[in-house]
Amino acid sequence: MSKLPKVLSLLALAVLPVFASGCLAPPAYTPLERYQQIGRNWDYEGRQGVDDWDHVLLLRPASRLTVWNVR
Repeated sequence: MSKLPKVLSLLALAVLPVFASGCLAPPAYTPLERYQQIGRNWDYEGRQGVDDWDHVLLLRPASRLTVWNVR
């Protein structure tokens, strides 16, 4: 008896969880959208860092108000 059917059935059982788990589903965002999200986050974090340094170095006038426009 040939071992080929046994090998094929074991291969099918090994590959089935990959297809059933959704690993091959398309991503929620395209690469361009994802890079835009990352860029916006870096920009926001960078602006907060500059704001913190301005506060530490006393480059802003004394005030309890924030310069951020929170929506």
